[in-house]
Amino acid sequence: MKETQGNPLHLKSVNHISLVCRSVEESMDFYQNVLGFVPIRRPGSFDFNGAWLFGHGIGIHLLQSENPENLPKKKEINPKDNHISFQCESMGAVEKKLKDMEIEYVRAVVEEGGIYVEQLFFHDPDGFMIEICNCDNLPVIPLGGEMVRSCSRVNLQVVQPQQMQQVVQQ
Repeated sequence: MKETQGNPLHLKSVNHISLVCRSVEESMDFYQNVLGFVPIRRPGSFDFNGAWLFGHGIGIHLLQSENPENLPKKKEINPKDNHISFQCESMGAVEKKLKDMEIEYVRAVVEEGGIYVEQLFFHDPDGFMIEICNCDNLPVIPLGGEMVRSCSRVNLQVVQPQQMQQVVQQ
């Protein structure tokens, strides 16, 4: 019998994402100085160039491309492209910082039931999309309707569906 609900693999969290890059050093600089990640030790037994960083509850593993000149270079910022998203405390502060650092970005706003989510999209040095948002404004509502949670890891309380309808209607 196929298990469709619950946690069949007993997963706990996302550990890391791996990104193949043209220059590990350039990517490290970006993830440290733009997104606030911290370099961490990686196994010395690896026989390839790379770096591990950690921040915001997730690891970023940078892998040096064996053929950096063959990596595709993305120019257009497309919010519908593959990306990783980070929640922030102040969208205004993020937008000001991106402008100060002269990082090109695209702004978007999503509205759902009177709740507004602001989004800023930009690329890392290799064209991987980064999103910064205030997504914790939008509740996570399972399609089965059993419970509702906030996207925020800080605000993990379980809310009953009828309570959420009251919040959305206000």
